[in-house]
Amino acid sequence: MGALLLETPDKKRFALGSGFSQAERRAPPPVGSWVTYRYRDRTPQGIPRFASFLRVRSEE
Repeated sequence: MGALLLETPDKKRFALGSGFSQAERRAPPPVGSWVTYRYRDRTPQGIPRFASFLRVRSEE
């Protein structure tokens, strides 16, 4: 896995490629999963900047 393609609630899409362990890279979250990530800032277009994966969220 290189990166996950994420979509924010306001329909902005971006690639998330950092913060994954080797095990998570070998078995990435399935399509449609909700993930938690952190970021430092947003671009002028509102896309998270310097985002890093934290965990897969449990089903709600």
